[in-house]
Amino acid sequence: MSRRIVFMVGIAVLCCRCAFGNWLELSNIDIRQEPTELAGPKIIIEYDMNESGITPDNPAYVFVRYSADSGKTWRLVPMGSLRGNGFDIVDKPGRKQIIWWGTTQTSFVDLEQVKIRLRAIPMARIPAGEFVMRSLPGAGRDESKEMEFETELPTFYMAKYETTIAMYTDYLNELGAGEAGWNRRMSNSDRCGITRKDDNTYQVQPGRGNYPVTYVSWYDAMDFLQWCGLRLPTEAEWEKALRGGLYLDGDKVKKKPNSMPERRFPWGDESPDAEGVYRCNFDGEDDGFAYTAPVGSFQKYNSPYGICDLAGNVAEWALDWYTTSFHAGLDGFRLVRGGSWMAVPVACDAVTGATQFPLKESSIMGFRGVKGPNP
Repeated sequence: MSRRIVFMVGIAVLCCRCAFGNWLELSNIDIRQEPTELAGPKIIIEYDMNESGITPDNPAYVFVRYSADSGKTWRLVPMGSLRGNGFDIVDKPGRKQIIWWGTTQTSFVDLEQVKIRLRAIPMARIPAGEFVMRSLPGAGRDESKEMEFETELPTFYMAKYETTIAMYTDYLNELGAGEAGWNRRMSNSDRCGITRKDDNTYQVQPGRGNYPVTYVSWYDAMDFLQWCGLRLPTEAEWEKALRGGLYLDGDKVKKKPNSMPERRFPWGDESPDAEGVYRCNFDGEDDGFAYTAPVGSFQKYNSPYGICDLAGNVAEWALDWYTTSFHAGLDGFRLVRGGSWMAVPVACDAVTGATQFPLKESSIMGFRGVKGPNP
């Protein structure tokens, strides 16, 4: 016999039609516990995925976090503990189910005190296959030209939008008291917009929730993505997401050849300000923004896979070390791609890269997540 438990469920519900890039809308959540014959109890989580735009090419990444101590500490439920059609990559709307096995392996004492939170991130699918990589080894500093990048990648998924202030604030509040992941410059309402209150909780300044989070170090970005079960993109993944593969539907299908596999920008070869048309957020205010822009503001000029803001807005941390054939991991520097709101238009292209010390917290740098095989 099943037993329905009174769970305290915290769901971040935001409608993408009016808030690009934040958590997707989930509703009608039902959570219950049922016994099994051999494996102890299981928890069944059901919910409605309401976004009509969810497709195999534009799926959602759904993850589950729980607290067994009334919300004092939270943990990610490992994907290996979950089954069903409602976790990890969800590729169509409708009623979904997650089955969480092995709950006896957790530290639960009283299941009635468990809190569970579901969150969903809009993603884009990048099919497996070859692509043209033109960024130079060692961020252009390896004059020997001895290094080569992998130009055939397996299927992976990339967040359609840069991580937003609202999403990052949810993360900070779940971490609890302290300043881990937050610094005082984040309270700058022009360049970020997260305020730390006296009770050690965080709030989004009015109107700033849908802007990309900034002043995040490489380690901050890594911690956020580990919190939700994702990782940073490699430099090769980032460039393929911008240019597209030789076939946009992948090498197994090969029905959609990429008309511009060596494009300089997500939309093509035109400069971001060609003929007075502004295609991304770059240096100056002529594009309509003095600092960062809300994510998705230039979605007309997305990448071939529908990914927003790969050019301009905030430069994005990559997973890779800065490496040349002369220095491996020189001083621990990491690669940054895509240009920013302070970059000149030409520096928002697919090739130009920068290196940065991973502790650096800057108003021009942010990040987005990837789901895929470990590189």
